[in-house]
Amino acid sequence: MSSSFEKYQKKRLISSYFSVVLSTTLVLFLLGILGLLVLNTKNVADYYKEKIALTVYLKDSAKDVEIKQLQKTLALAEYTKSADFVSKETAAANLTAEIGEDFVAYLGENPLLNSLDVYLKTEFVSGTKLDEIATEINEKNFVEEVTYDKPLVSKLNANIKRVGFGILIACIFFAFVAALLINSSIRLSVYAKRFTIKTMQMVGATKGFIRRPFIWNSVKMGIIAAILALAGMAGALYYANESLPQLQLTKDKVLIGSVFGGILVIGILITLISSFFATQRFLNLRTDQLYY
Repeated sequence: MSSSFEKYQKKRLISSYFSVVLSTTLVLFLLGILGLLVLNTKNVADYYKEKIALTVYLKDSAKDVEIKQLQKTLALAEYTKSADFVSKETAAANLTAEIGEDFVAYLGENPLLNSLDVYLKTEFVSGTKLDEIATEINEKNFVEEVTYDKPLVSKLNANIKRVGFGILIACIFFAFVAALLINSSIRLSVYAKRFTIKTMQMVGATKGFIRRPFIWNSVKMGIIAAILALAGMAGALYYANESLPQLQLTKDKVLIGSVFGGILVIGILITLISSFFATQRFLNLRTDQLYY
């Protein structure tokens, strides 16, 4: 009889441990993914910002030496990532490919202008800074016009702020939910041993002595859950980076390491704190309260 009861208790204990590890793994994985999203929001935003070009249209009267000098000056400017020359012939060929019709043959001449496509560093992709740069370039007497997609820049910056704020709120919310779920799971596992706790207390064991193995056991489960969550995060990050290599999601290895280290620390801290308060609660209960 006692043997079957012990087996039953052991199964309950294993089931309790499994539920704690599983729930902790899931919430830590979710927190880690959100952390990586926050980290890579800037990388994604930078990628799309650097695709926005400031186009400098040049007059037909512009000399080759003037164009080359301007291209070199722009390429060396602090705000420039790259500056590419696009001849009117290349521009006409690109437009013909887009519209599917040879408009040059139809018009009898090429109405397009030579131009320079200036791709800027991300910190300079804002309406105010782009206007200042455009005004400065426009002062050249051989420059016809400087343009960029103002609505796109405005919308992109607004959406980046909105997405970043949304992810931050989601992180805070799921961190709170994670703490509640992990705490509940650990309290259930401790609850299964409440009679053992009270028995040890009745034979003279101190609270610290009783609490220590419970805390250590919970911390071990937290470490296991964190390792499993980190493995899942690493797999998800690898897959995302292989699918979208242009976003360079693994570029900042220090920050990625910080996120991974943070998840490990969170897993340990939450399980440690939860097990401390859970055991403290049962240590403070009277014997008759253990049945409720």
